[in-house]
Amino acid sequence: MFKNIKKLVWAYDAEWVPDPKAGRLLYKLDEETPDAQVMERMWQEGGADENNPQPYLKTVMCRLVSIAAIQRQVNKDGWPSLRLLSMPRETTGPETEEKTIVGKFLKAMGERQPQMVGYNSIAADMRILVQRGIIHGLSMPAFCRRPNKPWEGVDYFAKGSDFNIDLKDVATPGWGQGSPSLNEMATLSGIPGKMEMDGESVPPMWLEGRLDRIIAYNETDAVTTFLVWLRMAHFGGHLSTSQYESEQELVRELLKSEAEKNGKNHLLDYLTEWDRLQKATS
Repeated sequence: MFKNIKKLVWAYDAEWVPDPKAGRLLYKLDEETPDAQVMERMWQEGGADENNPQPYLKTVMCRLVSIAAIQRQVNKDGWPSLRLLSMPRETTGPETEEKTIVGKFLKAMGERQPQMVGYNSIAADMRILVQRGIIHGLSMPAFCRRPNKPWEGVDYFAKGSDFNIDLKDVATPGWGQGSPSLNEMATLSGIPGKMEMDGESVPPMWLEGRLDRIIAYNETDAVTTFLVWLRMAHFGGHLSTSQYESEQELVRELLKSEAEKNGKNHLLDYLTEWDRLQKATS
């Protein structure tokens, strides 16, 4: 179980696809080879078969296309407030470049120093951020700065760091085949997991230019990660039952507000599914 809750928390999720540029370089493919063919070759080299046509590739070979987070910040009055953060904000233009997404996110982490919360994030989300940041030649000294001793400051690289929490590791110390997926952990807890999309849907959507749908999917995964974190925080005694219930209401208010003000109607669908699962698991 994680030891504490910091005043600033980012429960985050990232989405990525096989990077066609990486595939062309590593497998010496012609520059004119279509992205879809390059990605198929990458999956083949990664061990694709009839049962698993899209095997998990090394994150260093993938291109990050979206990051979303629920920000929980404790205000001066001691009460928390929530925000939905997601990148890119636009679906075309410079903001969609991976270097821009990774650079802005890591720079903000280094400056604001949030407690990062993810699911399978140490092995995946945080790993791709670091690897792709290095590949793009970024300089992120604030994010990379490490204290001499773990308790003397923020450290995103230390094993068991209070600032880099992986909920999968919390749920199943030691990992292995018995580790639940985010979808399993969430759904059985009455929280929406995978709805209309899953991770395998992201590459086809990217090839079709449907970045809007990927961002929407990414945002719902970030909400799910936050709700699972809330449940674990309640389990660990960091939140009382009344606090846990009130913070779930804050999430509901956030989803409604984002739908009303920013047209994120997929969050209303999320609310509907959340209500259904709450009844099914009560």
